[in-house]
Amino acid sequence: MNNEVISSLGGKAHSRPATADVTARPQGPLIEISDLSVQFNTSHGTVRAVEGLSYAVHPGEMVAIVGESGSGKSVSALTIMRLLPPGTSRITSGSIRFDGRDLLKLGEEEMRQIRGRDVAMIFQEPMTSLNPVLRIGLQITEPLTIHLGLDEKAARARAIELLTLVGITDPESRLNQYPHELSGGMRQRVMIAIGLACNPKLLIADEPTTALDVTIQAQILELMKDLSRRLGIAVIMITHNLGIVARYADRVNVMYAARIVESGTAERVFGRPMHPYTRGLLAAVPRLDRGRTSKLATIDGAPPNLLAPPEGCRFRPRCRFAIEACTRTPPLEAVEPGHLAACIRAREIENLDRETVEGASAARPTNATPQPAILDVRHASKHFPIKGGLFSRTRAIRAVNDVSIAVRRGETLGLVGESGCGKSTLGRLVLRLDEPTSGEIYFDGGDIAHLDRKEMIDVRRKMQVIFQDPYSSLNPRMTVGQIIAEPMRVHGIKPRKEIGPRVAELLQLVGLYPYMALRYPHELSGGQRQRVGIARALAVEPKVIVCDEAVSALDVSIQGQVINLLEHLQQQLGLTYLFIAHDLAVVRHISTAVAVMYLGRIVEHAPSDELFANPKHPYTQALLAAAPIPDPAVERERPRAIIKGELPSPLRPPSGCVFHPRCPRATEACKAAVPETRELGPDHLVACIHAT
Repeated sequence: MNNEVISSLGGKAHSRPATADVTARPQGPLIEISDLSVQFNTSHGTVRAVEGLSYAVHPGEMVAIVGESGSGKSVSALTIMRLLPPGTSRITSGSIRFDGRDLLKLGEEEMRQIRGRDVAMIFQEPMTSLNPVLRIGLQITEPLTIHLGLDEKAARARAIELLTLVGITDPESRLNQYPHELSGGMRQRVMIAIGLACNPKLLIADEPTTALDVTIQAQILELMKDLSRRLGIAVIMITHNLGIVARYADRVNVMYAARIVESGTAERVFGRPMHPYTRGLLAAVPRLDRGRTSKLATIDGAPPNLLAPPEGCRFRPRCRFAIEACTRTPPLEAVEPGHLAACIRAREIENLDRETVEGASAARPTNATPQPAILDVRHASKHFPIKGGLFSRTRAIRAVNDVSIAVRRGETLGLVGESGCGKSTLGRLVLRLDEPTSGEIYFDGGDIAHLDRKEMIDVRRKMQVIFQDPYSSLNPRMTVGQIIAEPMRVHGIKPRKEIGPRVAELLQLVGLYPYMALRYPHELSGGQRQRVGIARALAVEPKVIVCDEAVSALDVSIQGQVINLLEHLQQQLGLTYLFIAHDLAVVRHISTAVAVMYLGRIVEHAPSDELFANPKHPYTQALLAAAPIPDPAVERERPRAIIKGELPSPLRPPSGCVFHPRCPRATEACKAAVPETRELGPDHLVACIHAT
């Protein structure tokens, strides 16, 4: 990191040194939350969003808060910032002592002085947090002029330093751009720069990397961790990604149904989880460092309704180890030094859970007889023309460029790569939602690349898609039953009188109750909506399903349930999947083969276990190095070779190998010509002149 930039951040306007030594941490915490409870008044009753929350964070420390959606993670962060909606929210008890003052007792003007200067927050979605009509420079300099009183020239100079600090190249020109002109990773870096603008003492990051690629995610989190160490900034990180927690967090608080159920150092919580909920979360996460197992362990049921939570332990209705005594609320108490758990059976939980863990690790049976390819894409390309101005020539975005892949019947091909590499466009080409610029697409033996709209109707009965966001892909004005029935009516799959029973059958097949056919999408949880999307895809009895980031928006436990469901349906119905995702651990678990895509081209293709055990292409190696593993002990031993830079523009792709500008092994030969795809092992194809 640039030492001059670090020094400039610790100038006269700031009372703290720029390079705080976290080993010389003061005795007292920077922020201490005690017995905090928050409620929301709704038309249906009172929601108990946070109850009895207590934890502390020291300078230079990163504390992670994990748990399912609705557990109270974000509400607790907004309470610290005093940003809860007025009127409907109510803090019923507790205190938040920050740097010697109780934030809950400060007036709005006093809080406004602290907010942004001493306490900053990075929100989950930068595009909704940044003002779309204001330039980046104005949004960064605004807190500098308000809180630090800098003039325009000094504020602009500081803004340039901040953008340099967060790794944005050409910062002067970026100041004049609008948010939509930046990539997702760069927008998130701008949010971090705004958060760091006034050199805060506390930084709250609410799912700061959820929508980012694994490489950009690694860059941003390495930056945040480094700044926390160097500048002594206390960080509260809210996330559902347990791999991130294992790699970067010092301590972990696990929340369930508005309460902390386990707390301790990352090493203790991951190495010896004491609460059944924590054990369930860890068991539900696919592991990048392990081979494909037969089934993910999942947590049955769903989190309770906080309008009327269950008495006693709130995890009791979903807990396999619950007993009569669990009807009393368990205290959060030490089960070993520095490790707290709210479970009366915490000390015996390892012995109770051992059989389940051993059963979940059984190897998955493999199909010894290779099946023929049901989907065969040959030299497919898709270029999108972009019109310039009156005197500018039309240019083309080469979203997919000379791609060839094959998917065998009854198997799963995982398609991975950074955002903008062409994964989803390739999926749309397979479905013929986009017309290929060139190439051939064979489905079930026939070329569908040039079929007209009428001829594609019969093909679409055999190919379906599951979208990333189940809420936006379901019609909010139709009931679940109508949504699932619609494709059966359109394609004439069933007589009208048989559609109702078939809808009920499909709902049961995906793990839902038949009575849910009468509900609307907004009345279901995220996992339930995704199951409805799967049921709709199955309604026309397809042979191939394209899963486009089908589980990326789900909580860990729900994600495990949906993955298990997809695998069960594949075995039961003989389905074939094209599984598009950026979570490499999920891809390893579910896929039989994996294709790695970069800037419109396939750079490596191999059987799943072979690719993850023996990656050949530098880009594949970089992706695997950037992906965290939910085990602090493993993470301490792994090399941190983080890929630099961002994906080049497909409008101006590099010459030769498209990866050479970011490749640590690039030579002049890599710039001269596109590398040929070579077979370096059985079915292991690599497009790299240096791969051996």
